[in-house]
Amino acid sequence: MSSACAYSGAYPTGYGVYDLETEGVPDTIHDRIVASGFTHFQQSGTGAIRKYYNYVRVTPMLQPIESLGTTWPLRNETAEPGYYAATLHSGIRAELTVGPRSAVHRYTFPAAPDARLVVDLSHGGLLIDYGATVPTRAHMSLLEPGVAHGEVTVEGAPLAVHIEWDPQEWRQMLWYDRRLIPGATRLDFDAIRSTTLRPFGLILRGPTEPGQSIEMRIGFSLRGVEQAKRNLRVDTIAPADDTSTFDQRRRATRQQWGEHLDAVRVEPTSGEQHGVFSTALYHSLIKPCFASDESPFWPGPGPFVFDICTMWDIYRTQLPLLTMVAPHRAVELANALIQVCEEEGNLPIGYRMARGADRFSRQASALAHTFLADICALGLGGVDWEWALVHMHADLRRNYGEDFLEHGVVHPIAHTLDLAMGYHCTAQVARYVGDQRLAAELDGIADQWRNAFDSSTALLVDSTFYEGGRWNYSFRLLHDMAARIALAGGDDAFVAQLDEFFGFGAAPVKQPGRHPGATELAEGYALNRFQGLNNEPDMDAPFAYHYAGRPDRTAEVVHAVLTQQFGPGRGGLPGNDDSGGLSSWYVWAALGLFPVAGQSTVLVSTPSFPHARLLIGDARFTITTTGFVEPDPESGPQYVQSASLDGAPLVGASFSLQHLHRGGELHLDLGPEPSGWGSIERPPSHSITDPSPPTARTE
Repeated sequence: MSSACAYSGAYPTGYGVYDLETEGVPDTIHDRIVASGFTHFQQSGTGAIRKYYNYVRVTPMLQPIESLGTTWPLRNETAEPGYYAATLHSGIRAELTVGPRSAVHRYTFPAAPDARLVVDLSHGGLLIDYGATVPTRAHMSLLEPGVAHGEVTVEGAPLAVHIEWDPQEWRQMLWYDRRLIPGATRLDFDAIRSTTLRPFGLILRGPTEPGQSIEMRIGFSLRGVEQAKRNLRVDTIAPADDTSTFDQRRRATRQQWGEHLDAVRVEPTSGEQHGVFSTALYHSLIKPCFASDESPFWPGPGPFVFDICTMWDIYRTQLPLLTMVAPHRAVELANALIQVCEEEGNLPIGYRMARGADRFSRQASALAHTFLADICALGLGGVDWEWALVHMHADLRRNYGEDFLEHGVVHPIAHTLDLAMGYHCTAQVARYVGDQRLAAELDGIADQWRNAFDSSTALLVDSTFYEGGRWNYSFRLLHDMAARIALAGGDDAFVAQLDEFFGFGAAPVKQPGRHPGATELAEGYALNRFQGLNNEPDMDAPFAYHYAGRPDRTAEVVHAVLTQQFGPGRGGLPGNDDSGGLSSWYVWAALGLFPVAGQSTVLVSTPSFPHARLLIGDARFTITTTGFVEPDPESGPQYVQSASLDGAPLVGASFSLQHLHRGGELHLDLGPEPSGWGSIERPPSHSITDPSPPTARTE
């Protein structure tokens, strides 16, 4: 719930150097890595959302409070799951760790007659145009030596903090507008506006010996200061040995992350590629934020999840990975989505820790349905599917849904594909609960995906598109790919269009530079080319080849992406991580797998490791190979020559998601040349397979 890191004010997360730019190469705000303090609730590399939390800035200082907000270079940065550390130019060593609903800071000072630790409760957002978050109400109180609490309402959400620190003998004061308020024990602001906002918070002051540390513990809640205090108590149990609370919390968090990350293990377990894989797996699991019993928008206990930013970014890759690594969390998320729909009237496309009508509806429609359908098909317990079906069915009529029902097509045209898939997914749940009549009705409506395509071009009809063009959106993995390929004129014609899209035999594309104009961008879109994985609609396009019997082509595209667009160090991603959507793609592709969201299907391709082991609940799934050669950007890909699943030949390049989750062994025989494997038996398509899932039940 409470991520923590250095704060520079830069785009996209509040850490780093860049200014806001959604097209082309961004300008920089800073010429090096700097920080003005350390903040909480940072985002996970999402795109163009301007307000990225970064609440409750904590700044260790040797200077007067008037210099608060000044940025200082960071040196000797260290990062690992659940831990961040850096040294400021002043010589102060900063260390941060987190619990589920808390953060623990430790600052080690040089010798100083008047060291300071400043908490800015008013802070939020980014240092870009229109990027700051302005609180509307706030209060803060000093309770006793070493203890304070407060609450600030930001973007309609009341964020409460309970703060404790050691040593308690440091002088503690409240401050406002960078001026100390001696003797004050409470600050109250009933109505704050952008024109009246002045920073405010808490300051601790005291002399330090060389190497002396001060520890600050912060509990968070969206339901008041008392719950923030309880959350801190649960998260930071006093250690039984001589270690500090910081060390105890860091150790516990490291152990928890270790358990999560151990769910996917690849061999070899060292080297650059393993480092990229492990980092991608970690990034994949940072969001969403799970905060049960913490909803600030409706009373009562129950699941609450935020930072679903957004379904458009994560439904293809990150949510299937979360479901595999932590099935119980997937069930919790499913129930949280249903709760949002019950309370607010819609299944969200995106959901933040903020009140507001914006649910990212421009991006897409009905994407939660794909996730819910996969959970249902897996038979994971803990979801009331009759009640879920009510909400899924009703949600299909929101926003663009009425026009879709009335006309059979809706613009932006990509929403036609979304809604058709939503009907397909809802039909699966209807079939599961035994409502065959409704399932048949929904299946008929789902077939209206055809209305989105121009039969003369076999591409989507002209329309407006969100961050892409009609070619990007034309190769989405639909629930009836067999009919989609037939519409294109058959396998060869479909593969030819895909080859054109991916640029086989074409000259390299000139990449846009700084501040590309509308003409340059239009020329780029007119190339009708694969934009790369920074464009979400392109994420599943390489795997469209599977449905035309050409998994060898998929292997070539994926190999190029894995070896040329991902790497260690800064800039190791080919775009915004988008809440782990991009990193999750890497994890799946490196395993040689790809889940088809909402369709209970896993596609098989060439892995980047000779051996992998997946722990899925109580099950174990292993991937083994023969003939494996280490991937290299200078050489071509390897191709699957033959495959077996649990010892039986796997003729087609896919198997069921249910099989993955119940465990087994996939063995792949690899070679340097394309083979005919996967060319005859194709992945399932709705029009040529029985639509009834194996977990269906009848009345």
